[in-house]
Amino acid sequence: MKESVSHTGRIVRITPQTTTVAIEQHSACSQCHAAGLCGMSEVKDKAVEVPTSPYSSYKVGDTVEVVLKASMGMKAVYIAYLGPLLVMLAVILGLVGLGVGEVAAGLSGIAAVGVYYLLLWLFRDKLRNEYVFTIKEL
Repeated sequence: MKESVSHTGRIVRITPQTTTVAIEQHSACSQCHAAGLCGMSEVKDKAVEVPTSPYSSYKVGDTVEVVLKASMGMKAVYIAYLGPLLVMLAVILGLVGLGVGEVAAGLSGIAAVGVYYLLLWLFRDKLRNEYVFTIKEL
């Protein structure tokens, strides 16, 4: 298993606290030989904030590699996908087991996932501190 996940990006802003790196994300369509003809290919820039090291010699415009531990990536997958699935299943199955109608149980499951994501949003600063990216020079 890989020790880390890395993406190549370009430094777009440096402050004393954070260095912002723009990572170009390609959809699967962008690799297709006919992507230019069908118009379905997508290329998006994703900005990643990395704590600025006082000893770094990076400049705006430098191409760097942004690295995250693979274990942190898996934790993000659990939080973003597995957590809501388990919340929804627990609410739906629990309410159906209590004799609540299927429509009401389904809507309650969806509402519970909304509350789950609201809680994630409320604790976003705490989560942001757990996911620390690093920069490697190319």
